[in-house]
Amino acid sequence: MRVGVLVSGSGTILDAMVADGVPVHLVLADRVCGALDVARRHRVQVELLDRRHWGGYGREFDRHAFTSAITDRLRAGAVDLVAMAGFGTILDDPIHRAYPGRILNTHPALLPAFPGWHGVEDALEAGVAVTGCTVHVATLEMDAGPILAQEQVAVLSGDTADSLHERIKAVERRLYPATIKAVLGELAAGRGAEALARSQTAPA
Repeated sequence: MRVGVLVSGSGTILDAMVADGVPVHLVLADRVCGALDVARRHRVQVELLDRRHWGGYGREFDRHAFTSAITDRLRAGAVDLVAMAGFGTILDDPIHRAYPGRILNTHPALLPAFPGWHGVEDALEAGVAVTGCTVHVATLEMDAGPILAQEQVAVLSGDTADSLHERIKAVERRLYPATIKAVLGELAAGRGAEALARSQTAPA
């Protein structure tokens, strides 16, 4: 089984994946970022598809064409499962048609609470005592796909968005690779990620 990882940032999640034995075959970035160096250090194939070549970050960005290019690279690499790791671009329907139920993402909150780009800040603003990390199947609707795994993180007195996010990231770097490997096991057994998702909601 081959995993393709989509990256935009420093690469700490990617580093945790490889260290935990996730079979990362290909790393694709939408911008120049530290994760590319992490992939090269692990001798993983890398490719940069800089979104500036598809219109950049404004209204001229051709999301559909960019998504098609990403999807073509994943298919060319015979990738079985796609994992987003701090990926900064929302992708369009071509990748979801090509990899239905096979695109994973991690989010720094206990979904369905606090979806979107500011999950950590929103949890602090709401004054909750507990937040956490969610690994889920990515769908066209942001942070709305089936939940595969969750783990709680306490909100401490005096927490800032940065301090809370760092503790969530520590969980994420452990929970996400373990969940990816569990999904790969389901795929190898002829099932899909939905089987793992159903186990999260099954009665005890």
